[in-house]
Amino acid sequence: MSGASLPPPTADWALFLDVDGTLLEHADTPDAVRVDGAIRGLLSDLQAGAGGALALISGRSVADLDGLFAPLKLPAAGQHGAERRDGAGRMHRHELPEAPVRQAAKRLAAFAAAHPGLLLEDKGHSLALHFRLAPQLEGEARALVDQVLAELGAGFELQRGKMVLEVRPGGRDKGSAIAEFMTEAPFRGRTPVFIGDDLTDEVGFGVVNGMGGVSIKVGEGPSQAHWRIADAAEVRAWLGEWAARKARAQR
Repeated sequence: MSGASLPPPTADWALFLDVDGTLLEHADTPDAVRVDGAIRGLLSDLQAGAGGALALISGRSVADLDGLFAPLKLPAAGQHGAERRDGAGRMHRHELPEAPVRQAAKRLAAFAAAHPGLLLEDKGHSLALHFRLAPQLEGEARALVDQVLAELGAGFELQRGKMVLEVRPGGRDKGSAIAEFMTEAPFRGRTPVFIGDDLTDEVGFGVVNGMGGVSIKVGEGPSQAHWRIADAAEVRAWLGEWAARKARAQR
């Protein structure tokens, strides 16, 4: 479905937004993404319109999100739910054995350094090996990531994304993060709305669907989301219309 046929907004929505590819266009590298004042203003308006019930749900770390959207410090789930800042500003982190993760990071970093076009994004709890600039290396990258996962053991798993292979803690994901937010103020009692574009968002769509909420897939490809929207620009336009409608209703 297109943005024109998305569900009509209601006053009780709780907004959960993926970032890269959803709120923002993808860039060649995570550090190349830029956020302008209009996007920060949109997020402020959305948070106000939703009574505070807005959260970013991202593979990026919470610290990275804060840097990207500064001076805003929004409720957020980072590293696919391994860390989460709730509506009251409290941080919740999934505890992990540090030494094995650091060893895995060194191994993946050395591999990336030896192969131009690969980029390792070390998020602390999770490690993302990007091959967007060297797609021909996907097979070699996958083989190494599989070895790293075998050495880390059952507490970690592979998360595939768009041109990225990510080693992340098991048992935590975007869906579990959304479920946790929905038990807390100001999200509790509202209808969850999750917008995402990637494989990593599918578990979030499943959780939201199970709650009778609104799941929206950005772009093409198979998905369990109930609605679809074209791209990040259309996401921002549609959310902007919702925020403006809410502001008019509150006058």
